Amino acid sequence: MQSRATTVKEYLASLPEDRRAALEAVRKVILRNLDKGYEEGMQYGMIGYYVPHRIYPPGYHCDPRQPLPFAALSSQKNHMGLGIMSNYGDGAEERWFRAAWAKTGRKLDMGKCCVRFRKLEDVALDVIGESIRRTPAKKYIAHYEAAILTRNKTAAKKAAKARSASSGAKRASISKPASKSKRAKVSAAKRSPRGTRARTAR
Repeated sequence: MQSRATTVKEYLASLPEDRRAALEAVRKVILRNLDKGYEEGMQYGMIGYYVPHRIYPPGYHCDPRQPLPFAALSSQKNHMGLGIMSNYGDGAEERWFRAAWAKTGRKLDMGKCCVRFRKLEDVALDVIGESIRRTPAKKYIAHYEAAILTRNKTAAKKAAKARSASSGAKRASISKPASKSKRAKVSAAKRSPRGTRARTAR
């Protein structure tokens, strides 16, 4: 659920008291552990933490006008959420995060990288703080660029394979004699009983 708020303060002020208190507590932990290479602001209608263009000029590959997203904190219809992009993709950071959370005894409700929670008591704040702390901007940029490079290579291989298959089919079609089917029909007609009777009658 995206908000029309233009500042973090405005976003938090728009929330019910219980949700505002929960998000403020999580936000406090994030800011305490956030590397100086990141900035906080509103992004995609949520509280965002991102690498600004002054540090990473290319920006986000999906929309280069946007700074590179790192984390997002939000209030949704049925839950609150915290997404940490370095946990995306079943890599070492995600495995560490899941293992560390499990040790707290709290249940983890997590999708690809977003932790969903209904109340502050559900959140392992120390794990979130450590996850933010252990991913400085330089490390995150390297992780991001490696993921994009892998994705581009995979896409290029698929495209080359598709072109090769298409070229092979085209060559096979050109080399196939166009009159083969006609010759087959004529030959079949000559062998048919009807064709024999017609020649005998003549």
